[in-house]
Order: sequence, then C-alpha cells, then structure tokens
Amino acid sequence: MKNKIYKIIICVIIGFFAINPITCLGQDTGTDNQAINGINQQIQAKQDRIKMMQDQQDIYNKALAQKQSEKATLNNQLAILDNRLAKAALDIASAQAQIDQTNLEIEKVTIEIQDKDTQILNQKNHIASILRLMQTQDDKSTLEILLLSNTLNDFVSQAKYLEDINKEINRSLDAIKQDKGDLIVKQKNLSDAENQLAAFKLQLEDKKVKLATEEETKIYIINQTDSSEKEYQRLLKLATQEQQQAEADIVNLEKTARAKVEKASGQDVQFNDTGFIWPVPKNTITAYFHDPDYPFRYVFEHPAIDIKAGQGTTIRAAASGYVAIAKDAGRGYSYIMIIHGNGLATVYGHVSKIYVQGDEYVVQGQSIGLSGGTPGTNGAGPFTTGPHLHFEVRLNGIPVNPLDYLQQ
Repeated sequence: MKNKIYKIIICVIIGFFAINPITCLGQDTGTDNQAINGINQQIQAKQDRIKMMQDQQDIYNKALAQKQSEKATLNNQLAILDNRLAKAALDIASAQAQIDQTNLEIEKVTIEIQDKDTQILNQKNHIASILRLMQTQDDKSTLEILLLSNTLNDFVSQAKYLEDINKEINRSLDAIKQDKGDLIVKQKNLSDAENQLAAFKLQLEDKKVKLATEEETKIYIINQTDSSEKEYQRLLKLATQEQQQAEADIVNLEKTARAKVEKASGQDVQFNDTGFIWPVPKNTITAYFHDPDYPFRYVFEHPAIDIKAGQGTTIRAAASGYVAIAKDAGRGYSYIMIIHGNGLATVYGHVSKIYVQGDEYVVQGQSIGLSGGTPGTNGAGPFTTGPHLHFEVRLNGIPVNPLDYLQQ
C-alpha cells in the first residue's frame, strides 16, 4: 500500500513538471498554445512586410543618391522632393508595422507569463499536498516504516522515492522561477521597445509634416520659376552666391569682432554661461549637421541644424556675447551672428525680424529676433524648406555640430 502511495506521488510530481503537463495533472494548455501559434504567425507576417518595405527604402535611397549626384536642374530637384516624400510615407508605414509587431510580441509574452503564473499556483497546491503526505510519513519512526514494509526492498524503495521527490521539487521550482524571471525581463524589454517605437513614430510624423512643407516649397519653386529651367538656374545661382557671401562675411566679421572686443577691453571675450540653451523651444530637428539628405545639398554643405519653429517664433541668444553682424537682406537670406568666449560663435539664419545690431552685447536668453523660413517671406532667401531656424555653432570659425553643445 505504501509503495502505491509513493508511486502516485511520483506520478503527480513528474506529471506536473513534465514538458507536457497534461499527464497526471489534467492541465490543458492547448488554448494558450493555439493563441501563441496564431500570434507567431502574425509576427512573421509583420516581419515579412517590414523586410519588403526595407527593400523598397533601399531603392528610394539609391534613387535619391543618384539624383543628388547629378547636375542641379529643376527636374532633378522636383524628383528629389518626390522621392523624399515617398520614402517618408514608407518610413512611417514601416514604423507602424514595427510597433504592431512589438505589441504582438508583448501579447505573446503576457500569455506565457500568465501560463507560468498558473503553473506556479498549481505547483504550490500540489506541493502542499505532497508535503502533507510526507509529513504524515515523517511522523512515523524509521522502525515503524521498516516493520510496516512487506520487505526490506520495499523500505529502501520508499526511502528512495522520498529522496527523488525532494530533488525533483527543488530542481523544478528553480527552473520555473528562472523561467518566470526571464519572461518578466523580456516583457519589460518589449515594453521599452514599444515606447521607443512609439517615439520613433512621432518623429516620423514630424518628418511627414516637414516633407509636406517641402511639398509646399516644391509648389513655390514651380510657381517662382514658372517651370522654367532657365529661371530655376538663375535662382540657384543667386542662392549659391548668397550663401558664399554669407559664409565669407561670417568668417571675416567674427575675426574683426573679436579683435574689436579685445582692443576695447584688453582681454578675449569671456564665456560666462553654463552652456548653450536652445535658441527656440526644443523641437523637431528637420535637418542635421552635414545632413546627407538635405534637399539643397548641391547648393552648400549644411553647416547647421534646422530646428522646426513656426513663422515668427522668438529667437533667443544661446549664450551671452557680442553681436558680430545682424544682416537684414529683405527677401534674401537674413541672419544674426553672436561671438562668445572659448572661440565659439553662433549663427541664427532665416530671421524674419531682427531686434539687435552689430557690436551690441546680449545676455543668454535675450530675445534677438523672430524666426522665418516660409518661402517668399522676409529673411527666407531664394530656397528654403519652410518655417524653421537655421542654427550654427562655430569653433574658431569652423562649423561644428550644434548638438554637441546644446543643453540636452
């Protein structure tokens, strides 16, 4: 009889901890497995779709690189804008598919965790029952067990059963705890990934807005040129000359302004701030420093970051310093340059209204003008990508990445 009891206990333990827990326990995980299999199929479908879109993105990237390497023509510029718009829409669709995939993976892990929770609860109940049986057995002395056993072999077998049960319980509990811990970590990682992808989706939505603005720029270019290649080339030449002149003025006037301050004060300009603040509210960056995707890269290498800002947004000095130049170019490219200590200077481009003048000392955060950039408005220049602030940081006259200096 005792032998049969121990065999039943072994069956319960083995059945509970076996790979297929239906044995002895009667648990049915078929529904969960079916749900997980269905989710896996959906995840695979999302992955296939993402791969297809990535292949299409590569095609757009190659087309953009090809057009950007060709001669600057009206048709080429319009083709670049069209490719960028199509690629942005594909980027957004790809991000959404990645978010959907992550949600499915989180759902899958949640089901697995719930299943483990159920298994652990059942473990507790079954182990409690086993321990009660073992406790009943422990209340008998070794002599009683020996006397009640039919043979010495039965006694030895019963003792071995108890030893095996203890080992199996400890091993299985450790394994289940490890599995549950791994699944919880996995769920957290996937939740983090979902948050990152959601943020990425917001960035792409901003990019879509930016490219919609570029679409307006495209319409503006067509209207300005009346679809004439000759007129486009005239405007392109004007923009190139304007940028070259601005670059020369910035380099020369920075040296002149520093020399003037040093002569007047007997020392170099001092940097008395904790760092650069954002000149307009921290917002979406629509073009990065030396951005390879900059739509007018054939005009000049983008030496700044473009920060999205509504037309007429207040521009504030990123740090204290002296105004080296505040150029109002009417409908041309208007900008302000401020020199700071440590060989640093900042440039604020596409300014629609200027509040300061050359040689004026400004303090960090002081209002120095209003942003612009809307095609055809004051300060925008012949070619622009819509309302934003063109913001440069220069070190000893050479443009450097503003994101390395702006407070995060």
